[in-house]
Amino acid sequence: MTTHKDLQKLSVAGLLISLGIIYGDIGTSPLYVFKAIVGFQHISETLILGGVSCIFWTLTLQTTLKYVVITLRADNKGEGGIFSLFSLVRRKAKWLIVPAVVGGCALLADGIITPPITISSAIEGLQTFYPHLHTVPIVIAIIIALFIIQQFGTSLVGKAFGPMMFIWFTMMGVLGFALIIQSPSIFKALNPYYAYILLSTNPNALIIIGAVFLCTTGAEALYSDLGHCGRKNIQISWIYVKSCLVLNYLGQAVWLLQHNGSKMDLNLHNPFYAIMPSWFLLYGIGIATVAAIIASQALISGSFTLIAEAVRLNLWPKVRINYPTEQKGQLYVPSVNWLLCAGCVGVVLLFRFSANMEAAYGLSITVAMLMTTILVSKFLAKRKFPTYVIAIFLIVYLFIEGVFLTGNLVKFVHGGWFTLSIGAVLFSIMWSWHTARKIRNRYVKFIAIEDYFNIIKELSDDETVPKYASQLVYLTSANFNSEVESKIVYSILQKQPKRADVYWLVHVDVVDEPYKREYEVDFLVPNKLIRIDFKLGFRVEQQINLLFRKVVEDLVKKGEVNITSTYKSLSRHKIVGDFRFVVIEKVVSRSHNLSFYEKAIMVFYFYLKKVSLSEERGFGLDLSFVTVEKVPLMLADPETVEIQRVN
Repeated sequence: MTTHKDLQKLSVAGLLISLGIIYGDIGTSPLYVFKAIVGFQHISETLILGGVSCIFWTLTLQTTLKYVVITLRADNKGEGGIFSLFSLVRRKAKWLIVPAVVGGCALLADGIITPPITISSAIEGLQTFYPHLHTVPIVIAIIIALFIIQQFGTSLVGKAFGPMMFIWFTMMGVLGFALIIQSPSIFKALNPYYAYILLSTNPNALIIIGAVFLCTTGAEALYSDLGHCGRKNIQISWIYVKSCLVLNYLGQAVWLLQHNGSKMDLNLHNPFYAIMPSWFLLYGIGIATVAAIIASQALISGSFTLIAEAVRLNLWPKVRINYPTEQKGQLYVPSVNWLLCAGCVGVVLLFRFSANMEAAYGLSITVAMLMTTILVSKFLAKRKFPTYVIAIFLIVYLFIEGVFLTGNLVKFVHGGWFTLSIGAVLFSIMWSWHTARKIRNRYVKFIAIEDYFNIIKELSDDETVPKYASQLVYLTSANFNSEVESKIVYSILQKQPKRADVYWLVHVDVVDEPYKREYEVDFLVPNKLIRIDFKLGFRVEQQINLLFRKVVEDLVKKGEVNITSTYKSLSRHKIVGDFRFVVIEKVVSRSHNLSFYEKAIMVFYFYLKKVSLSEERGFGLDLSFVTVEKVPLMLADPETVEIQRVN
């Protein structure tokens, strides 16, 4: 059986899996890139040679150099992606939260446009045979089916992805090579001079730049999937992928130059399908459709991972996360699945054809790439790279991506507004959740727990107080063993005094290492007050119920705690005492201390809290053993209240 660690090493299995899950987005771009570059212009030698040159140098500088060579070095214990990168550098500066959140939202927005454009581009090939075929219902049916199967996990389908994508890339390379043989002089287009001539002379240069950018849109996904395949497998497989892509683009260029001077309806004549022999066309459309579905699948899985990381980094409301298979990294987020599904169907209904979707595509991903550039520069600084190297990296990539952003901004009115609007909504959710947590923490009062050791021990031994539970567990946000929230002490001693045999304080610390699972135990008052600190990676499922039970079992085995019930009738038979969790939920009762901006954030935060998973469900607690206590976040000081007594 192939393990996760095996796939991190360079191997045939690792290379094949890389082909299957890493290159879906970037690998299907030949379906629409040249179509977008030519648009409704007359075909000319300058346009075609310049277009190929732009594509080649974009794949070289942006995908190969920035992502495959430099960014893949920023691995967090083998994991990649913008939030993994943020976890590596977040201690360098507080403001780095901004590029991380903006980049994450832009990637999620991209997840709504990629499945429609790739699947539409593939299915539209059928119009060569059936010019009056309505492709929209077919595309919507495929998209809905794709989202329905997510809940069952994709490990079975995933095994077929590698071989299928190998066939896809090989097919593209062979088709391109067959055309190149007819005109080998096309290789001169790799000279950057042709790119310069095109962009400096063509009045539609900005539109062309926006179209060229579509050839590298999958580069971010390539970094996000680092954990599934390992750096070496990605770097080696990219050599084959890039070769096949370049051959296909050169082949399309040869075909377009054979139609020099003409202006064609590219809805009916996609250069990608035009270079296929007529006998192969139907097979080609079938393979392209499968490749488009695989590309969409990779992006959907990436969106799930992104949201799961955001939840654990406290950047997104708690949502239900399911694990349909045993495979590491395989997860399913129902709420995100159906939101993406609705978004994708909406895109198809709004734009209808892939040519219209090209206008909406690319803008949000350029923003994500710019944010990655900022975070990678901080990572290079952390790794003590010379300042001049970091400066060159920043200048080169801020310029390249700035140019692409300008080119893509031209698309704003033609559809770019759609993904930016989606991104803005996602940003408002992430930013509000993050900011509200900071506001809440400002009003959480911590007190020295040592002052209450004796009274807690006395309460535990006081038989005049009815017993609340044998083992009473509180979730605490106090980072230090010496502190506890005043609300917890208030809950134990004053809000219906809660007598228990043992009191437990459980603290969860989300650490920067993705899959870390550790715990520490501190016996604050032996056999009376015990604190457990969990250190969990940002990719670890927070099943506190199970983790806590496992820790208690370990402590019992080692004889460090006794959880046998103290009731005489049960103690005689060594029956384990009952456990009860208390979750303290803070509610805003008075908000006059907050500014207008903070009030707005808190209103939005509490709305999000209502529609998201509750704290106890989010931590995976057994609801039959949980008490939720609502306490006010801010209390008015009685001294500030004026009232007069009358006889």
